[in-house]
Amino acid sequence: MSESPREHRDEKEEEKKHEKEEKGRSDPLSTIVWGAIIIWAGLVLLAENMGFLAGLGLRGDTVPGVFPFRISTWGLIFLGAGVIILCEVAIRLLVPSYRRHVIGSIILGFVFIGIGLGNLISWGVIWALVLIAIGVVIMLRALGWKI
Repeated sequence: MSESPREHRDEKEEEKKHEKEEKGRSDPLSTIVWGAIIIWAGLVLLAENMGFLAGLGLRGDTVPGVFPFRISTWGLIFLGAGVIILCEVAIRLLVPSYRRHVIGSIILGFVFIGIGLGNLISWGVIWALVLIAIGVVIMLRALGWKI
């Protein structure tokens, strides 16, 4: 027995519906990354409120031999968020099942790191480096790299 055109049409509609449901689901890696960023922010704020950051020399006066710089609480949050996002990019490039275009994530990661380092390095230097990094990524993509 052959399938009727209606049954064949129903199967195709069912497949399309299933594909839409798959596309509608959030990417688990993105969900994990944003959860990690929120946890990081919470940990930094908790450490600040409990005085741990001052003890490490990250806030206020520097402690010789520990960290020779000062960074604000929000700077540390943005710095960590940028590193987490760039880790996501590395995973996406290395694991085929999570592969997708990552140029936006690379740019966001570099911008967050630039914001985080704003108190340590001149803004002119930071944004020049961020622009150079973004330009390199764009050129690599134009040369055929799957980024």
